[in-house]
Amino acid sequence: MLQNRQKLWTVEKSAALFCTPGAVKERDGVRFTVAAKKGQKADLLLYDKKSGALMQEETFPDEAAIGGLRTMKVIGLPWKQCTYQFRIDGEMAGDPYAALLCPQKEETESWEDIRCGMVFAAYDWQGDKKPAIAWEDAVMYHLHVRNYTRHPRSQVRGKGTFKGLQEKIPYLKDLGINQVKLMPVYEPAPLIKQKKRHPVMCALPAKKDYWGYGTGNYFAPRRSFAATADPVKELKDCIRAFHESGIEVLLDMYFSREVSIRTALDCLTFWVREYHIDGFHIMGNEDICCYLAGDPLLAGTKLLAGNISGWWNVRKDSGRSFGECNDGFLVDMRRILKGDEGVLEAAAWRGRRNSAEFGIINYMTNHDGFTLQDLVSYDNKHNGENGEQNTDGADCNFSWNCGAEGACKKKAVITLRKKQVRNAFLLMLLAQGTPMLLAGDEFGNSQGGNNNPYCLDSSVSWVDWSAYQKNRELTDFVKKAIAFRKEHKILHLAKELQLSDYKSCGCPDLSYHSNRAWYGDFAYNSRQLGVMLCGLYAGEEEYLYIAYNFNPLPQEFALPKLPVGYAWHIAIDTGRDDAFLTEPVPLDVSERIKEFPERTVVVLIGKKGIK
Repeated sequence: MLQNRQKLWTVEKSAALFCTPGAVKERDGVRFTVAAKKGQKADLLLYDKKSGALMQEETFPDEAAIGGLRTMKVIGLPWKQCTYQFRIDGEMAGDPYAALLCPQKEETESWEDIRCGMVFAAYDWQGDKKPAIAWEDAVMYHLHVRNYTRHPRSQVRGKGTFKGLQEKIPYLKDLGINQVKLMPVYEPAPLIKQKKRHPVMCALPAKKDYWGYGTGNYFAPRRSFAATADPVKELKDCIRAFHESGIEVLLDMYFSREVSIRTALDCLTFWVREYHIDGFHIMGNEDICCYLAGDPLLAGTKLLAGNISGWWNVRKDSGRSFGECNDGFLVDMRRILKGDEGVLEAAAWRGRRNSAEFGIINYMTNHDGFTLQDLVSYDNKHNGENGEQNTDGADCNFSWNCGAEGACKKKAVITLRKKQVRNAFLLMLLAQGTPMLLAGDEFGNSQGGNNNPYCLDSSVSWVDWSAYQKNRELTDFVKKAIAFRKEHKILHLAKELQLSDYKSCGCPDLSYHSNRAWYGDFAYNSRQLGVMLCGLYAGEEEYLYIAYNFNPLPQEFALPKLPVGYAWHIAIDTGRDDAFLTEPVPLDVSERIKEFPERTVVVLIGKKGIK
């Protein structure tokens, strides 16, 4: 206690007309505001940042309360040299609005060893402008900041940090990515609550949620993701660099039902204002989106949720800034990829699904589940490293190991897996909506069959950049597939295709075919589909025909006739290692493709050429 010590700073305890929770810089000092229930004693503790010594302690006055908030101002506080804590009824408590956390120990789970830092210095954004990319033009890339560059072969200096991620921007831009979605970058809650677990596991120690999907200090960037002592500046530098490269930055934010609407709204507007964030994926309590979507400060900011029905149209003047992001596409497309019956019609709908009002996010893999390489290599999850006796993670993954479980040296199995990966990428990149790639899938990253490494900061969860060196041909394929998507506007429109000839140009914008032209066979046992897209509906002259055959046997496809002077040319064939032909090859046959290979996707371009 400091009862006999001279106080260093003057404190003003008069009530304020308005106060914001946390620490706020005012002209002559710093105002601290804390939430405390009636009758509780609330204290402010100020520390020397360098030594950690307690410098001054003050009690918040009850008479200065505004609602449930207590406030006071410390005059002349040298905030750069200080940290602070709150104490409520004798229990140490942090500031949920703190812009920076300063742990006193490397590993800590208690507020006894954590101080809150203050960040009031202006950051030079150097004229930063948000890319403002429309959903239909976006190619999203989902990653965990530490996992992405932590691997020894990542070839960056700042491994596992914001700096390391910034070093990968040229790679992402070259790949064709223009939108990144980051797993939580805020500090996890210091006091880790035990999760509800399987009864068999109750005697085992609780696992840390390394991913960060949980209640946390939402205003503070994660210090363990920083290569320097200044995570705030390091993250802002990273975001500014992304924007300079024309890449948007979206954040995953997990709000439990205990988080108030005000806190969530303050949090998002803080990240937009202070970090120039382009959008958020709201997870946990999605009901809160109804209130977030209606706030004018977030107008134009992208908001994603698993189910957006009931709130996306709250703001009619917000433009197409809301988006739906759930596993619907993943489930149907995984099932058709492995050749399930009874799913072709659902897969066709997923491929054309779009909306003029909000974005549709399509993905084959997510952080929660198998990587794409594991999707074609494992029938079952292998989560032994998690320490939960393989009881965690999804039991149903709609995966198929192509004939052998896990690592395999059989040439036929390896060849089939490579083809299935290419097929999966085309299912996603040739569909309407916004494709989302999982980091590392573009070069065959594997987690050894682990579909839930939420607690592992190890080589299991780190993106394996040694695979990049081995699988350059896959990365090249993905790069070309993204470029092909961008080149053909008909593949990424701002509204849903109508399946009709509403422009009277001789054919509909989208049509389905099978072994009969102009007839899509959606029978229960059908696993083949021809999809023709007329480029005229997007201001283009070319036609596209995508032949999907997910049968285990070769099939026959009928091709619709093209206008006089046009001919079909083969552009992509996933049955080949060099799936993208250097130059589209004219098709020898004009009406049919006989003996179309099993489990193969072929893309034809109808353009002027040989009759």
